[in-house]
Amino acid sequence: MQRVHAGRVEVASEVVGAIERGLVAFVGAQAGDGDADLDYVARKLVELRVFEDDRGKMSRCLGDVGGALLVVSQFTLLGDVSRGNRPSFTAAMPPAEAEVFLERLVARLRQRVGRVETGRFGADMRVVVDNDGPVTIWLDSRAR
Repeated sequence: MQRVHAGRVEVASEVVGAIERGLVAFVGAQAGDGDADLDYVARKLVELRVFEDDRGKMSRCLGDVGGALLVVSQFTLLGDVSRGNRPSFTAAMPPAEAEVFLERLVARLRQRVGRVETGRFGADMRVVVDNDGPVTIWLDSRAR
């Protein structure tokens, strides 16, 4: 997850999702992820206090600042390079399952956030991120 001034996703030079101030969430679905993982990630994305208050402290969440969310599917987050230099993606959820998983995550987020944009699952995407800070936080639902 990255706090951003702006972010957008393009597919074949067409903008398919774009936000101004908010968060860009790069989401990798791991084999075995389920409802508890969806709930954890959705709650964290909405409630993380990564936006600064008037004293410069990170104490505001997405809703406090009227921010938007851009969700980008990124199975390469599950790339394992512990054995050699070519990534293995065996830990990633199979694509058909991952697409449904991401759709369910987005649906949960849309219940809690005013504006949620997405990339296009499985597409060759150009992701442009104007990172604010930079602030980048790794969320791992299995580390809870």
